[in-house]
Amino acid sequence: MHNKAARLKKVSPKVFEVPQEIAHRVPPGQTVTERFPILHEGEVPEYDLDTWTLRVFGEVDQERVFTFQQLLELPQHKIKRDIHCVTRWSKLDTEWEGLRFADLLPLLGVKPEAQHVMIHADQDYDTNVPLEDLLKEDVILAHRFDGEPLTDKHGWPMRLIVPHLYFWKSAKWIRGIEFMKEDRPGFWERNGFHNYADPFQEQRFSSDDNSMPEDEWLKKEFD
Repeated sequence: MHNKAARLKKVSPKVFEVPQEIAHRVPPGQTVTERFPILHEGEVPEYDLDTWTLRVFGEVDQERVFTFQQLLELPQHKIKRDIHCVTRWSKLDTEWEGLRFADLLPLLGVKPEAQHVMIHADQDYDTNVPLEDLLKEDVILAHRFDGEPLTDKHGWPMRLIVPHLYFWKSAKWIRGIEFMKEDRPGFWERNGFHNYADPFQEQRFSSDDNSMPEDEWLKKEFD
């Protein structure tokens, strides 16, 4: 993973022309694709749903562990949103199904002082998001994409979807949710990526000295 972080901090972007009718939906420096690039480091995890769990801990009254079935029994919602990857691709009108993060919150006994969240995922990945952002109605823990269960490579059995931030914040293969009093950086954030990651503000990196190759995503596998 650390080698990838270094590779992404190089060369100046080449801006691709976006059709005028969708330009307002596409952040600066992005290219629209109809395919779905697959980006991750390391092996794709394998899971047994009978033993898979999601752990909630940190600034909560009591640590909790949810099974996949328990999460499915909560209200489920569909969203259709545009998504934007820091590697300069955008995919429009993606459809996801899962449970809203905000609907999970009342079950957790989150302490008032908790203002930040660290999402923990396999393989040894984490990413930080302000709690306020996770409470938006279109932020979900997704288990289905485009009407079908998530594929292994796209995060099965469950991933976070935070559509208003660059897609590295939408962690695949989530296993833990840690509520925190104070913010701390996750994996990519520790490796020079922006702490917040607003695509329309081009918050790709923590320093203006870094930039993103426009063709990085074209070197990857696609669905």
